[in-house]
Amino acid sequence: MTDDDARCLRRAIELSRDAAAAGDMPYGAVGVIDGLVTAEATNQQITQADCTAHAEMVLVRRAQSRSGTDALRGATVYASGEPCAMCCGALFWAGVRRVVYAASQTEMTRILGGPTLPIAARTVLAGASRAVQVDGPWLEAEAGAVLQAAAAR
Repeated sequence: MTDDDARCLRRAIELSRDAAAAGDMPYGAVGVIDGLVTAEATNQQITQADCTAHAEMVLVRRAQSRSGTDALRGATVYASGEPCAMCCGALFWAGVRRVVYAASQTEMTRILGGPTLPIAARTVLAGASRAVQVDGPWLEAEAGAVLQAAAAR
């Protein structure tokens, strides 16, 4: 993990706090191309009444609505939690080349419980026709602290 990776991943974790404060699930995502942040998003499932409004999905929609369908081509997406299968698919179709996450699905389930779709991001993206690198869990304790706080509410 580079210093830039840690900085961007910590920003995704900060965004997860914002999501929780807004009443949503505690997840955030940051899109970066050539070292520049191009998009940020929080989970909005509750506030937007949209079960697909995971932070990564909101990020893809936001980036593409502003800059077109190639907005995230070649990007690295940093996520406070390991992306689910739906989000991995969206990231692949958006052209993301690398996904970095903090809390693993196992840790998120341990802390928050609830329904799960327990397929690892690496597994979802392993057979992709264009390689997508998956790194994590990194800074899992920091992301887990946000999840713990949200679970205590």
